[in-house]
Amino acid sequence: MHPTSLPGRFGIGSLGDGARKFIDWLSASGQKIWQILPLGPTDFSHSPYQCYSAFAGNADLIDLDELVNIGLLGELPLPPKAFPLESVDYHSVRKFREPILHRAFIRFREIGGFGWGDYLRFWDQNSWWLESWSLFYACRKNLKGKDWSFWEESLVKHKRETLHLYYRTYREDVEYQRFLQFLFFTQWFSLKKYANNLNIMIFGDIPLYVSYDSADVWANQDIFFLDSARKPVMVGGVPPDYFSETGQLWGNPLFDWEKLKNRQYDWWIARLHFNLRMYDLVRIDHFRGLESYWAIPYGAKTAIKGEWWKAHGNLVLKILQNQIGHLPIIAEDLGTITKEIHHLRKSFHLPGMKVLQFAFASDSENEHLPHNYETDFVAYTGTHDNDTTANWLKTLSPVEKNHLRRYFDTSDIDHWKLIRAVISSVAEMSIIPLQDILGLDASARMNTPGTILGNWKWRLDNLEDLTEGGQKLKELTVLYGR
Repeated sequence: MHPTSLPGRFGIGSLGDGARKFIDWLSASGQKIWQILPLGPTDFSHSPYQCYSAFAGNADLIDLDELVNIGLLGELPLPPKAFPLESVDYHSVRKFREPILHRAFIRFREIGGFGWGDYLRFWDQNSWWLESWSLFYACRKNLKGKDWSFWEESLVKHKRETLHLYYRTYREDVEYQRFLQFLFFTQWFSLKKYANNLNIMIFGDIPLYVSYDSADVWANQDIFFLDSARKPVMVGGVPPDYFSETGQLWGNPLFDWEKLKNRQYDWWIARLHFNLRMYDLVRIDHFRGLESYWAIPYGAKTAIKGEWWKAHGNLVLKILQNQIGHLPIIAEDLGTITKEIHHLRKSFHLPGMKVLQFAFASDSENEHLPHNYETDFVAYTGTHDNDTTANWLKTLSPVEKNHLRRYFDTSDIDHWKLIRAVISSVAEMSIIPLQDILGLDASARMNTPGTILGNWKWRLDNLEDLTEGGQKLKELTVLYGR
C-alpha cells in the first residue's frame, strides 16, 4: 500500500499520524514488511514511476498537522469542499495544500530555519542532488510550457554564470523547494524509525528508468542517449506481453552504459546507496533492464518495433556488493525472462517475484503456481499493476476457472484462499496488497498498465476497516510460521 492511500483529513495520505496508526496495525497483525511504491514528485499522470527526480521526495505526502506541532503553522483551515474518501483528487489536494505549505515556508525563513543545525546537516548530506533539483523545480515552474531542452542554451548546458543568474532570479522558489525536501525527509526518517522500532521493515521501490523531463536527465545529459537537440534517440518500454498486445511504451530516455562506465557508474551507485538508506529493502522495477532492455525508436506510436540492447547491471551490482556486502534488493523479474537474467539475479542472491494471478492460464509447469516456488522469491497474490484479487476471480476465463477449481479441489474460492496459498508457500517473503485483504472490487485497482488516466488514486476510507482482515492475517501468519 502506497502512503497516498492512507486515510486522512486532507484528501491524501501523509507521513504523519495516519501512517503511524497503519504501522501499529501491521505490528498488531503480526506483519514484518510494509511495501510501498516510489516516493518521488510525480508528473501530471501522478504515477510514482514518472517522477521529476529520482532523489527528491513527494511534497504531497508532507503531514500538515506536524507543521502545526512544530510551530510553523497556526490552526489548519478546513478545505473549501469535502475531499473524496476513497480516492485522491490530486488537483484539489494540491490547490488546498500549496498555500499552506508556502505559509509554513515563510515562517521557517522568518525564524531562521535555514540556519538550524538540522537543516544544515540535511543540506550537507544532500546538496549533491538537491542543488540541481531545486533549481530545476524553480526553472520548470517559471519557464512554463516547455521542458528543459527548450530553455536557453547556457542554462541547458549548465554554464556556471547562467546557473548563478537563475538561482538569484528564482531564489524564492529554490529555497521553497529545499524547505519542502527538508520537511519530507525529516518526516520520512521519523516514520521509518517508528516502523523499525516495531520491527517493521520498509520495502521501497526503484524504477529502472527516470523521466525525460527530470532534474536527473537535465543534470546528467551525458549518461543518456540524446541527440544534438537533446531529445531521446531511443526510449524505454517492453514488447507485447501479458498486459498489452502492443507492448508498453514508457517513453523514458535510455542509459548510455558506456558513458556510465566512463564515470564508474557513479550515478547508479549513488542512487542505490540513497535508496538503501531510505528503505530496509528495495525492489528494482523492471530488473531485466539491468541485463538487456527494449529500445524503441523515439516517436514510435507503440512498443512493437524495438530491439534488445545490453546493459551493465552486473558491473553496477558487483561494485555495490563490494562496498556493502549483502544486497537487500528484490528483483522484479516478471515477464519474459532469459537464462542470462536468471543468472544475474542468482549470482547476487537476489529474490525474484511470483504472482499468483499469473498462475492459472497454463499447465502445472507454470512458474507462478505455488508448488513450483523456490525459497528465493517474494510471492504476491497480485501487484499494483494487477486487478484486485476479488475482481480477478470474477473475470477469469473458463480455462483459468477450471484450473483454479482443480488446483484448490473446490469451486468455493475467494480472495482469502489465494492469500493463504501465498502465505503458506515456501517463498522467502509473501506480500499481500491491502485491497486483497479487504476483498475490494475493481474500483480499488491502483494501476492499469498501458493507461494514463484514472490510476494511482485509491484510498483506504478508514483504518477501522482493517480490524477483521488484520485478525485473519495474523492467524495465517502464525499458522504458517511467517
